[in-house]
Amino acid sequence: MNFLHAMRERVAPFVALRHDLHQHPELGLQEFRTAALLAEQLESWGYSVTRGLATTGLVAQLVRGDGRKRLGIRADMDALPIQETNRFAHRSLHDGLMHACGHDGHTAMLMAAAKYISQELDFSGTLNLIFQPAEEHPGGAKLMIEQGLFEKFPCDAIFAAHNMPGIPAGQLVFIDGPAMASSDDVTVILTGLGGHGAMPHLAQDPIVAASSIVMSLQTIVSRNVNPLQTAVITVGALTSGKANNVIPSSARLELSVRALDREVRDLLQVRITDLVTAQAQSFGLQAQIEYKRDYPVLVNTTVETEFARAVGVALLGHEGVTLQGRPLTGSEDFAFMLDHCPGSYLMIGNGIEINAASPTDIAHACMVHNAGYDFNDEILPVGAAYWTLLAQRYLTN
Repeated sequence: MNFLHAMRERVAPFVALRHDLHQHPELGLQEFRTAALLAEQLESWGYSVTRGLATTGLVAQLVRGDGRKRLGIRADMDALPIQETNRFAHRSLHDGLMHACGHDGHTAMLMAAAKYISQELDFSGTLNLIFQPAEEHPGGAKLMIEQGLFEKFPCDAIFAAHNMPGIPAGQLVFIDGPAMASSDDVTVILTGLGGHGAMPHLAQDPIVAASSIVMSLQTIVSRNVNPLQTAVITVGALTSGKANNVIPSSARLELSVRALDREVRDLLQVRITDLVTAQAQSFGLQAQIEYKRDYPVLVNTTVETEFARAVGVALLGHEGVTLQGRPLTGSEDFAFMLDHCPGSYLMIGNGIEINAASPTDIAHACMVHNAGYDFNDEILPVGAAYWTLLAQRYLTN
């Protein structure tokens, strides 16, 4: 069976579903309309649907034959607090909310596969389709796991995909090993002694200390981390003071910290904590550090990635597949699921900017989390066909 041809013939209702989801975006843990819409359709196709994991999460299960293999496929559902600037017909109807990361498309791809699998695919085993809330925040994968996802729905392997602008539409990219970075949030509050800007010797200036810390933090990457490994320390916010002639008593720094290796992640925490503390003391200030370990490193397991890669080649041929792509320093909470279950996370190209005069081309090629982004409907049948073929092969062998 040519699943790609079949999906292209059947894609229209799922493009409509994707547009509907895009028009009605919902933030993490608030995807009530989305979840209800999906659950109703999945149940009508014969799935046993469990609702309410992590508030709005769904698991649709289909069991056939006496096969013992258990497969999980995950799609995310949440939107972002961004004001959309697109003007096409299916633009967001809610001010300040939009699907700026393509989760509407990820959901529609898996729904298209779900219908086809339920009605036309023979297999033997258990299929668990996981529709996850709150990938963006606060980490719906972790919440679903804490509420018993893998105890209630055991999986021998789990897979997920994300669209990627800047890659030709429909191109599949596989990455064996570390594929996406950990993400940690750090807040530093420096407390000194305020004073008059004309008499700085009578104060303990937190702005000078903060400025020194910003520059010194970059030496961690350049002098403490192996040059062959990846680390990112970004100071995204530094706030202090309100007047040019007043030395404030405190300053606040907010950091984003990323790594592609678990040991490097640990090293960054130790060095940031030590450096900030010592730098603050050298200026006579106190440092309060809140270090929040957020999403872990996303590590694709070798056996499952090789299986996923083989499915991609079978579907599109070698010309439609990047066998080993480069890791990304963005983060993804599917990493929590891979910490509990073997699996792989792949990329599917959303398109490149071919015609700068075409708003559609630009929307497909501009990076996610951009107010002008849109998921490319042309890749929907590719993703749906991929999930269908993957399910067939995994639950047949």
